[in-house]
Amino acid sequence: MKVLVVDDEQLVRWFLERALRRWGHEVITAASVKEAVKNLRDNNIDILFTDLKMPEENGATLLEKVSDLTDSLKVVVCSAFITPEMDKEFREKGLYSLKKPFKLEELENTLKRCMSR
Repeated sequence: MKVLVVDDEQLVRWFLERALRRWGHEVITAASVKEAVKNLRDNNIDILFTDLKMPEENGATLLEKVSDLTDSLKVVVCSAFITPEMDKEFREKGLYSLKKPFKLEELENTLKRCMSR
């Protein structure tokens, strides 16, 4: 699967990229919403991992823009600021969430859920 990882923190992008590549996925990374939208338009992305809190435009802005781009995209919101209410709202919208910091096993389980849908 082709995965886009969007996070302003380089270490988070690096960690996700390494894990996802190790599991056989093609990975593209982006440090901003602008860069992410360009990658979504230029590539056939299957799964999007995005942070919520980023400088300039945030992950919520990206989620709004994503809904216009494709219906088949699976989205995982990764953030330290996910509340139980937010998690419920994400699930109701067909999104997945992963609360930072997360373990490799949690990442793998979330990825498996995405791929099985």
